[in-house]
Amino acid sequence: MRINKLALTNFRSYLELNLEFEPGVTTFVGDNGSGKTNIAESLIYLAFLSSHRVSNNTPLISLGNQQTIIRAEVQRDDRTLNIDLEINASKANRARINGNPTRSQREILGAIQIIYFSPEDLDLVRGEPGGRRDFLDRLLVTRTPRLAGVISEYERVVKQRNALLKTKTSAAALAPWSEQLIKIGAELTAERIALVEALNPWVAENYKNLNEVKPASISYKCSAEGVSNNSTHNEEILSKRLEELAYQEIERGVSLIGPHRDDLHLQIGDFPAKGYASHGESWSMAISLRIGSFNLLKSEGASPILILDDVFAELDTSRRLQLMSATQLAEQTFITAAVESDLPVELLTQKFYVTPGMVKKSKGK
Repeated sequence: MRINKLALTNFRSYLELNLEFEPGVTTFVGDNGSGKTNIAESLIYLAFLSSHRVSNNTPLISLGNQQTIIRAEVQRDDRTLNIDLEINASKANRARINGNPTRSQREILGAIQIIYFSPEDLDLVRGEPGGRRDFLDRLLVTRTPRLAGVISEYERVVKQRNALLKTKTSAAALAPWSEQLIKIGAELTAERIALVEALNPWVAENYKNLNEVKPASISYKCSAEGVSNNSTHNEEILSKRLEELAYQEIERGVSLIGPHRDDLHLQIGDFPAKGYASHGESWSMAISLRIGSFNLLKSEGASPILILDDVFAELDTSRRLQLMSATQLAEQTFITAAVESDLPVELLTQKFYVTPGMVKKSKGK
């Protein structure tokens, strides 16, 4: 899989931008704030229908405009797909595939598969559970696009159920929403656990390859004990726990059980990574999560695009080499860097130089 062409209209600092890419490694070099990460962000948005930097669409749209458009020509084996996504400030986004309107923007999910790594990924180790849940859910959608609908529906159910709990509504009014939370939550929990089980060996191997002494592992930490990768089994457990916590939920006005309360547990040696990992160990764990995700998708026959956003300056030699090994496995990699000296000298790359609002291609590799 690779991107042949990318066109942006009114996306962040770019009123109009048209780029063509080759297979292999492409690097964007420019000062901080010049707009190089905006290019990476546009590709990430196409892959996930959300930004990795902001929670709403408004900052993506150039000032004074009501919409931005991202267009990409995607090469998948012997097929070429043209993906158009119109991101709107005050109405639903609209998408096209090969010029044909889709019923929902979610129909373009899976057209582009991306694994990205950025300095913000330290928050996967040090930050709150929400960031780790989002990491899992984005990987779920990359792996199985239909699960985007499951995740979206679950979020809707939790929001509505919480609104009813805050009003101290009757059990009868709450019942249908509780049933949906159990059914959809059980499925999402099972999918997440199955993903973590598949990802764990790749994380452990990548962490070991970074010459770290202690072993690393990941596991799923659920708000209800005893859940598994079996959805039917999970329904029984979630149902029982909801009954036990019914009074507490009414008193607190919030849903206390379900995948929205879960976490991805990261372990280094005998201790949890959060609160115990050194700065270097935290970087190693973050790299292992991202490159492990890439390895997992590759092992299942996918060919994801790799994006490394402004990370080489933060890493020592061994960690840079680990990322370099991943670029050799990817059909296409996009890298951003503030200065060329941050890049490994042995990196063969197509280069673009970025200044505010402009991108200029280097004449040589």
